[in-house]
Amino acid sequence: MARTTTPFSFQSTASEVLAGVDLSGKRAIVTGGASGIGLETSRALVNAGAEVTLAVRRPDAVQEIAHGLRAGGRGSVHVAALDLSELGSVHRFAAQWSGPLHMLVNNAGVMAIPDLEVTAQGWELQLATNFLGHFVLANGLHEALKAAQGARIVSLSSSAQLLGPVVFDDLHFRFRAYEPLAAYAQAKTACVLMAVEATRRWRHQGILANALHPGAIATNLQKHTGGLKTPVERRKTAQQGAATSVLLAASPLLQGIGGRYFEDCNEALVMDQRTADFTGVAPYAVDPANAHRLWEMASHLVNMQP
Repeated sequence: MARTTTPFSFQSTASEVLAGVDLSGKRAIVTGGASGIGLETSRALVNAGAEVTLAVRRPDAVQEIAHGLRAGGRGSVHVAALDLSELGSVHRFAAQWSGPLHMLVNNAGVMAIPDLEVTAQGWELQLATNFLGHFVLANGLHEALKAAQGARIVSLSSSAQLLGPVVFDDLHFRFRAYEPLAAYAQAKTACVLMAVEATRRWRHQGILANALHPGAIATNLQKHTGGLKTPVERRKTAQQGAATSVLLAASPLLQGIGGRYFEDCNEALVMDQRTADFTGVAPYAVDPANAHRLWEMASHLVNMQP
């Protein structure tokens, strides 16, 4: 399988990636689409003509942002309530959606929560929010994605996937000691595996999924880590951080490509060990057997809920 490369790079911005791309008539959902790189992803898609729904926890708080996006872009903007850590909220969001969905950008997330927190189902919060909530969302929107006849799912991961695999025998830290970054690493590895298995299951229905590392961008995501620690020369702006997201969501350069992990607008190399600069993707994060196992486990967890 040939590695996918593009003319874009570390410095590229979301608007550069979508220059000349017309998304009129296309519909997108961006979770967490009103702040950070989610906002810049939404902006680029709206500017290219897409109809974008900002799926956020507090819709009332982002109406001014939505108005600004409408005023500056060619597309349209909607706001809807979605709390990925609360299953009822995810089910309600999916049930209220009607018509085809061309782009599902699973952007929202939490990072390095200091102490172990669990959802009402007993799920570790980072795994629940970053992966399981998006898993339920994608499955709930499956028919809408299928109806688009060429849909794309974008799964926001992180270079943190290089810090550790999914620990299948103890997903929720019920036996091992909780460690914030280990939980984050597991959740972000799970996001990559979701893209691998979603593509395998749904490719024949015209649905493709890819995962990505957006880069080091100073946002609210680092509120539990004391801010961004990455050296200045390796940091990106939010516009640069959104570039790989919109590449995977809408660029014709990714036509027919699925089940892969990207960074800096190009497919990452699979590494045999972690490097000092945290580039590439770990083999366990793109392993088809791991992806299948995680999907089955997630389906079991979700189906057990009332």
